[in-house]
Amino acid sequence: MTKPEAAERIAKLRDQINEFRYHYHVLDESTMPEAAADQLKHELDELEAEYPDLITADSPTQRVAGAVLDKFVSVPHRTRMTSLVDVFSREEVGEWITRVAKLLGHSVDEFFCEIKKDGLASAIIYENGVLTQALTRGDGITGEDVTANVRTIESVPLRLRKSSQVPGEVYTGRFEVRGEVLLFKADLDRLNDRQKALGKPLYANPRNTAAGTLRQLNPKLVAERHLNFMAYLVAEPTTFPTLAAEQQAAQSAGLMVEKHGRVVKGLDGIMEFVEHWAEARKDLPFNTDGVVITINSNPDFNRLGIVGKAPRGAVAYKYPAEEATTIVKDIVISIGRTGAATPIATFDPTLIAGTTVQHASLHNQDEIARLDVRVGDTVIVYKAGDIIPKVLQSLPKLRPKDSKPFNMEAELARQYPELEFEKPEGEVVYRVKGATGPVFLKKDLAHYASKAALDIDTLGEKNVAALVDAGLVHDIADIYTLTKAQLQGLDRFADVSAQKLVDGIQAAKTPELPRFIYALGIRHVGEQTATDLAQHFGSLATLASATLADLDQIDGIGHVVAESILAWFSDDDNEALLRKFGELGVHPVSFKKIEGALSDMRFVITGTLELGTRDEVAARLEALGAREQNSVSKDTTHLIVGENPGASKLAKAQKLGTQTLDEAALRQLLT
Repeated sequence: MTKPEAAERIAKLRDQINEFRYHYHVLDESTMPEAAADQLKHELDELEAEYPDLITADSPTQRVAGAVLDKFVSVPHRTRMTSLVDVFSREEVGEWITRVAKLLGHSVDEFFCEIKKDGLASAIIYENGVLTQALTRGDGITGEDVTANVRTIESVPLRLRKSSQVPGEVYTGRFEVRGEVLLFKADLDRLNDRQKALGKPLYANPRNTAAGTLRQLNPKLVAERHLNFMAYLVAEPTTFPTLAAEQQAAQSAGLMVEKHGRVVKGLDGIMEFVEHWAEARKDLPFNTDGVVITINSNPDFNRLGIVGKAPRGAVAYKYPAEEATTIVKDIVISIGRTGAATPIATFDPTLIAGTTVQHASLHNQDEIARLDVRVGDTVIVYKAGDIIPKVLQSLPKLRPKDSKPFNMEAELARQYPELEFEKPEGEVVYRVKGATGPVFLKKDLAHYASKAALDIDTLGEKNVAALVDAGLVHDIADIYTLTKAQLQGLDRFADVSAQKLVDGIQAAKTPELPRFIYALGIRHVGEQTATDLAQHFGSLATLASATLADLDQIDGIGHVVAESILAWFSDDDNEALLRKFGELGVHPVSFKKIEGALSDMRFVITGTLELGTRDEVAARLEALGAREQNSVSKDTTHLIVGENPGASKLAKAQKLGTQTLDEAALRQLLT
């Protein structure tokens, strides 16, 4: 085949494959057997391999990029990506319609209703009909460039499909479409079947799996998980008269849209759509928690503008949350960054609305009294807006006979004996006496950067105070957003010192897991306990989902410490902090247990040794698989005794029958 003949054949193959993709992924219909389509792709791949100069960026063979990225680049959105205000009843929808009509000065009767997709909001941009960029929503103002990953999504055309139903300007200028990146339920089942076969943890739900997949740095891994993209509006050009017209154009140009969306009339039309999908949504290929209701007229929608982060011209109707019963195992108290004490009910992992939950905030003593929730109670738990776990009610008839009402003041004294609390007049929340948000933040950040934690050079107490006082950080994760220019605006930083601190912070993005756990500042969790937790759970995600029973079974961790750990990971602010760390690229290295000649050895060191400091000797032993402990306990196998040993450790070892080693025996052990 000559090169001109190859070029002609390549063009025809691309058109045929793209047409198959459009019908299969967008219209949900097949124009040929998949095996035949695969043969055409194979032929195209061979021709392009023979004539590589004929390869174009929009060829179907170029979906999977080979290179693994180092990181994602932040890119500002041209126009803000907004969120939606939630409504939960016919009355609230009616009030919204009345409100927007008043603002517009005329009645509104035509709305576009569509199924709300439970995915990751993203923007896809085409220039002159060719895909050039894809961004995550981010904070709505700035997103991350995930173009390489989105190119692997089969439902996203690399070149827009030509159609007479699409305005010509779409093909000759900038076309930005926004939508949701989704993982269909069937694809999650397929992934979990593979995970189960490999003996690996299962993925919890499609939304979280889709979000995690889209932020993978390896596009080949993304391609393997079969993500989808469903468009819901066109951000540019802005000449479409209605939202319905936008979606029709997007579909005609080759993009998938939610096929059940339609124009309805008035409140009755909206509620008919809402009520139909309340039950029918269970048969959809993706998860949903509601319906998006938008004024169909774009001129009216644009006139209404935005309030806060949400457009006035659209709302999300949320279906009632799923509910489940569970037993309260404990009520732990979390101390937030402002010193506020929040009681949290913990229970065994319970599946609600597609996700597993094991704790729910009880907010304050008044709310506990209203619900009459006690340890041991059977309670009904639901997810407000299908997101936040809440206790709906307790079931007193199922209550244990020995149950007692929860006493907030008594529990504060038991769980935090070293702190003093007060409840200001007119408030319902107990707070640490004399503490303020900035004081807590300075303390937490200094601990996070300390030598025993992440050891961030030049981030000592004075620099921590300067950052907090200047309003540059509002939580410990914010240090990863600091720039050299921001630091140079402070009196304490010159060019070199500012750059040194930024470099030191960025170098602390992949800390060892024990150090990171210790750095979080969880009450009662010192260096040794952090190491024990890392060794036992292996990863931060596994530790974060641990139950009270899981924690109680770890040697050296008593019930009080277990409650403290559970309280920290159950706190909403701390959950948000951990998500923020991940979004900023902070990923602790999972703990890998060292197997060696001393794997069965648990040792304690007392006294001084010629071999080196305690840390140096411990490091040599741990390199052979041994495990250090702070104090002698029943599971300690060896007490290493140097000069001037501690009498209490020797006495405890003698009482428990623990084997002792002098320095000579230790040297033999290490050779």
